[in-house]
Parts: sequence; structure tokens; C-alpha cells
Amino acid sequence: MSGNKIPVSVLVVMVSPSGDFLLIERADKAGYWQSVTGSLDFPEESPLQAAVRELQEETGFKASPVDCPTVIDAAPGELLQPGLLRPWPHSLQYEIFEHWRHRYPKGVTHNTEHWFMVCVPTDFKPRLAANEHVAYAWLGAQQAAARCFSPNNAQAILALANMLA
Repeated sequence: MSGNKIPVSVLVVMVSPSGDFLLIERADKAGYWQSVTGSLDFPEESPLQAAVRELQEETGFKASPVDCPTVIDAAPGELLQPGLLRPWPHSLQYEIFEHWRHRYPKGVTHNTEHWFMVCVPTDFKPRLAANEHVAYAWLGAQQAAARCFSPNNAQAILALANMLA
């Protein structure tokens, strides 16, 4: 049976002002930890709109999107301004795990992922969507990268940590 999920998604790396990274554990796959992720809900939705929506749905955080400076162009102090959702800009294509391919139209095997980041206020406590995630953890970059099931997610966390250093 095939699904109708759009093979375009977002990855939003959430960081605290102290440099810890938020990971959330998937409800549908125990032990699968990740940053905020999600697919476009409809073809006209932009990756930026999806990133804002997914942040709110998965953690309860309302971010203010900005176009610039991007993650690449911003100074470390700018990256740590709480509440600003920044485009990386970075996207990559990866092969969809076999156990999730049924969610996509028949024959779809790859997804394009767009990266974003947001710094949250020091006192932010995630409100998880119970049907999607069961736990959260604030971790240093190395610990967070090691816990991610997705190598792309780990790469994003380590890259952002290097930019903040």
C-alpha cells in the first residue's frame, strides 16, 4: 500500500544559548532520536513554512522566521539570538528507510531535506506531540550527534556546534 507523503522535508536543529542541542525520541520507533523534522504538508508549502509549523507541532515553540543572515552568514552571537528561525541554506537528498517507504507514493525512494536552526530561550521546555514523540533530552553536540539515528542530523548538529565555537 502506498501513501501520499511528499518527499521534501525539513530538519530544524534546536540549540540553547548555552550550546546544548534538543533531541526528541520518536513514538513510532523506540530509540530513534532526532531534531525536529517533518515533510511538507502540501506542494505549495515552502520549506520555511514547514519548519515553522513542525517546530510548533512537535515542541510547542513559536519561532520567528528570518531570511538573513543565514546560518552560514551569521556570526556566532547572531545564531544564539533566541526565537529566530534561520535557513541554513543547505539541502541534501537521502534514501528513505525501507520501513517508512509505505508512507510515500509508489516508487519514491529518496527525500530532499532542507536544514534550519533556531536558538530557544534558556527557560524553554518542549511540549511534545504525544503521537509523535515520547521523550526529549538536551545534550552537548558530541552526545547529541552520537544519539541521532540519522547521520545527516548528526552532521548538522556537529556543523552548527563548530560555527558556534
